[in-house]
Amino acid sequence: MWTETDVRIVRWWLWPTVLSLDAPAVAVTWQAATSVVGGVALGWSAAMVLGASVWLAYVADRWIEGWRLPPHAVRTVRHAFYQRHRQAILIAWVVVLALDLGVATSSLSRRELQAGGVLLIPVLAYLLSHQLVHRHHPWRVPKEGVVALLLTGGVGLFPVVRLDRGQTDVWIVLGLFAILCFANCALISMWEHDVDRSHGQTSLATTRDGSRWICWTPWLAFLAAAACGTTATGDTAAVVVCAAASGLLLVLIDRSQRQLGVRRARVLADVALLTPLIPLLAGWLS
Repeated sequence: MWTETDVRIVRWWLWPTVLSLDAPAVAVTWQAATSVVGGVALGWSAAMVLGASVWLAYVADRWIEGWRLPPHAVRTVRHAFYQRHRQAILIAWVVVLALDLGVATSSLSRRELQAGGVLLIPVLAYLLSHQLVHRHHPWRVPKEGVVALLLTGGVGLFPVVRLDRGQTDVWIVLGLFAILCFANCALISMWEHDVDRSHGQTSLATTRDGSRWICWTPWLAFLAAAACGTTATGDTAAVVVCAAASGLLLVLIDRSQRQLGVRRARVLADVALLTPLIPLLAGWLS
């Protein structure tokens, strides 16, 4: 009989999370939406480099976590998977890294490579601090805000580098995405607060009174989108509507979390951030 606490069984709907494909999918989707709003033409290489880079960062984080934790302390399917398949995952990681570097060096401009190198520094600093050096430091910055900022930086990197100076709506989209990412990470950490404690993680949900206001973060995303929607037009308005919808979906998922279970809620919380796919696939964004 499968239960929420069984980390050995992977249901089909868990595989995107277990294989760390959810965050790259969200990042590439919002990169596409941002580029449309900014009137920037991004080729397949920009999407591939972003998706692969996000995947590499998430896999590295979970691989180190699985390596660091004793088996009896692992509380999630994804960390158990990385613990059981360390060698195979390491080989896949090296292969994806080689492909990522190959595409980046052959397809991106010098300015884009430099911008990517600058963003790589805080990513590596986060992994080093989060997993090793400052893991148990009482003043360590909670992961939710750092992850949201790093993902937003990745999503906006190529569109901003190629952006015309007169286009400002891109910053609206990136701001809304940052709030949604923060709300997503904060809600998940609240649902998985026992996991963070077992794994020795520092998160907002494990801090004093953190969970009291985390449930309001998706409402913040919705209200911010609603405020932007009063003046947005065209493609920007479409993306703002998507952001508002994502905020409301996160609210509904949070309120249904006890019925859904932590694992289903986590998967749905990531799906909720894929709303820009609807206008992108329907061709509503020019």
